[in-house]
Amino acid sequence: MTEPSGPGYGGTRAPRDPNDPVAGAPRGGGGSSPGKRQHGTRHVPRLPRVLAVVVALAAAAATVALWRIFVGTHQGQVVEELAYDGALLGRNWLWTVAEPLLDVVSVSFIVLGTVVSMGVALLRRRWSLAMQVAVVVVGSNVTTQFLKYSVFDRVNLGGESWWQNSLPSGHTTVAASVSVALVLAVPRTARPLVALLGAVYTGATGISTLVGQWHRPSDVVAALAVVLFWGALACALTTSSSLDPAPSSGARGARGASRAARGSGAGWVLAVLSAGAVVGGVAAAWALRHTIDVVESAAVITRREETIAYLGGAGAVVAATAVVFALLLALRQTVARSTARVPV
Repeated sequence: MTEPSGPGYGGTRAPRDPNDPVAGAPRGGGGSSPGKRQHGTRHVPRLPRVLAVVVALAAAAATVALWRIFVGTHQGQVVEELAYDGALLGRNWLWTVAEPLLDVVSVSFIVLGTVVSMGVALLRRRWSLAMQVAVVVVGSNVTTQFLKYSVFDRVNLGGESWWQNSLPSGHTTVAASVSVALVLAVPRTARPLVALLGAVYTGATGISTLVGQWHRPSDVVAALAVVLFWGALACALTTSSSLDPAPSSGARGARGASRAARGSGAGWVLAVLSAGAVVGGVAAAWALRHTIDVVESAAVITRREETIAYLGGAGAVVAATAVVFALLLALRQTVARSTARVPV
């Protein structure tokens, strides 16, 4: 008797038809073709989100500390009064540049900046990111106005008694919040350049408020801290739909991802911002130490002391602006890099 042939009977296995999908499938039906792309859930990195929360809390603490030190103490008020008086240095020709820059800030500018930022996010199909950038702009500006007029007060402790509380700066908040919203919304490769340009614009706006004697240095730095709080909070709440595109698998995808990483320029922008933070911070620290010594010694205040205090305040604005944009660029670049359990 001839036994039946075929799989399971010990006979000769019949040739497999390569066009037969059933015959080509592995036993159990659980496998997949090696050439077929697999799709998995994209995950937001956890550590960068934790760091973003830490940065947000530090920014909130810095805002309160600036008010308590420079508004709530006699020494702080006198130091900033000297910086305020020192703004008369070169004001005639500096104001010709500062005034047009400050005139840009308006309600319509806030609306336009918000719409553009949301539009960029929507064009990239980042739906939750569009809402996040709107929250950053609105939250920053509402927080500044609320703190200035409803929370922080100014008691005359030796400074200008006729000037009400002006911390944080509203103009600086507008410039910084719109710039940060764009940094969060644009694609990964454009983000470093947008961060650098946003830092330059924000720093110029903050210093312009000093030139016009609209604000004291602590007002500007506090405004930057408010925007840093909301920007870091947005990074901490990043969802999977707000992530940058994941690199494709394979050698071609790896080469493309490598070229994109090199072309983004995040490294050199962070280096430039870090250098600005160091230079501005050193100048501000030296000027602050010198001004405090002059105040404590009860020496006669001259134009030189006022100029040093003023330039030190400008240095603080440069340093704070560089730190804020460097932190938010680094956080956004890191938190937007998706991870997945399988290739996407």
